[in-house]
Amino acid sequence: MRAILSVYDKTGIVDFGKGLVDQGMELFSTGGTKRALEGAGVAVRGIEEMTDFPEMLDGRVKTLHPAVHSGILFRRDIPDHREQMKRHGFQGIDLVAVNLYPFAQTVARPGVTLDEALENIDIGGPTMLRSAAKNFPHVLVVCDPADYPQILEALEKGLVGLEERQRLAQKAFQHVAYYDTVIAQYLRQDKTAPYFPEELTLAYQRRGVLRYGENPHQRGAFYIEPRVAYSSLAVGSQVLGQELSLCNVNDLSAALETVREFRDRPAVAVIKHATPSGFAFGRSLAEALEKAIHADATSAFGGIIGLNQAIDVATAQVVAKFKGQEASNIDAIVAPGAAEEAVAILRDTRRRMILYTVPPLEPLPIGSINLKHIPGGLLLQEANLRPVSSSGWRVVTKAAPTPDQLRWMEEAWLLLRHIRSNTILVWDGAGGVSLGIGSGQVSRVGAARLALEQAGERARGAILASDSFFPFPDSVELAAQYGIAAIVQQGGSANDQASIAAADSAGMAMVLTGERAFWH
Repeated sequence: MRAILSVYDKTGIVDFGKGLVDQGMELFSTGGTKRALEGAGVAVRGIEEMTDFPEMLDGRVKTLHPAVHSGILFRRDIPDHREQMKRHGFQGIDLVAVNLYPFAQTVARPGVTLDEALENIDIGGPTMLRSAAKNFPHVLVVCDPADYPQILEALEKGLVGLEERQRLAQKAFQHVAYYDTVIAQYLRQDKTAPYFPEELTLAYQRRGVLRYGENPHQRGAFYIEPRVAYSSLAVGSQVLGQELSLCNVNDLSAALETVREFRDRPAVAVIKHATPSGFAFGRSLAEALEKAIHADATSAFGGIIGLNQAIDVATAQVVAKFKGQEASNIDAIVAPGAAEEAVAILRDTRRRMILYTVPPLEPLPIGSINLKHIPGGLLLQEANLRPVSSSGWRVVTKAAPTPDQLRWMEEAWLLLRHIRSNTILVWDGAGGVSLGIGSGQVSRVGAARLALEQAGERARGAILASDSFFPFPDSVELAAQYGIAAIVQQGGSANDQASIAAADSAGMAMVLTGERAFWH
């Protein structure tokens, strides 16, 4: 029996090689793998002894040879295959252990050149994996060092069943598909490439299996992109708390993306079911957290907290202060860092509370995308990263907003991007806090009623923001009853004039953005 071992990741390869030799296998290898085995005293031959041909083109051509691929691909159960192998003097290969050049790690390095990237595209490795996986009933294919012990144990027992061989083949094809997808995604960065290619593959690695999915009876897992060069959950770490569920990850990400929009001052979002229940600015992070919780203290129960700055002692003390009160059951916190003293306070506050930290926040890169899965398909769109500026907005009422009100409208419009549609937001710009949020509603007036009822008397003099146009003037009329001072909305309804007239009748200012801020 013969095996080819050619790996970039040398983890466990020496013990694996020794185990194969003990099972009576003759080993062939290349380059660094051969040197590692020889250095450990493992009997191994060079691949050129199999091919009778030297490697060439700076090592680009080593295993791309009929002796290698005939040995891998030939069907032992087909007499003509056996005859052809004998005629050409080739022998079968029974096991192929290969892992690939680190392309993803290479292109993740700052300043990597195209030439460097191209040199780290493996050709011989994927080709051998595909050949071996195609012929898995006769050839064992191994692409993951974690499988070495299990394979050695099976070989010692004298049998590796068809089911196990098929599992390894599936894993190899998936590994090669992932590898090729990472390369395609890297090359697609060229601005001349289509934003939405005709064929699309996505590359993700499993970060971990989750405690459960959306509900305890559903299984779930967290997958991450191969190259994440910006702050996100994918490059963060859990510091405290119980294992994550799918809802935890989804809500933590929603919290992080909400506060990412506001990096010029302390900001805090309280998230429930992937949408904010409260949001606030503060002179300090602790003040912002206190305000965000009290924006809707009832909904803060069981909420997820997103902070745009590292959590400090004062902020952790705010969390601890609510212990035993209606807002005490905070499930999780995500922040760009945490002071050790703050971690100690949170650890003593609630045993199961999750603390997740990420690198310092920065804007999402241009070209970021949103994915939405539907049964049988996938929806892909560019992320909503357009800069928000009131300079292009249009005042349509007799009353004009003040400069401060325009600035507060910009804040509200940014926040709308992260609240589930249909959305109405009542925003206290002077205080820097949400007063009422009506989200995920099937009618706009229903969303307005929820937001305004929640704001109550605090709505007087505040900003009302709508993520789309008003189909009827009823929402504007309701806002007038609560004393709203100014409204910002998309505009573009056939009934715009009726809404404008309702605003004029109440002396409110109304501004049309000309764009929608849906987030479903």
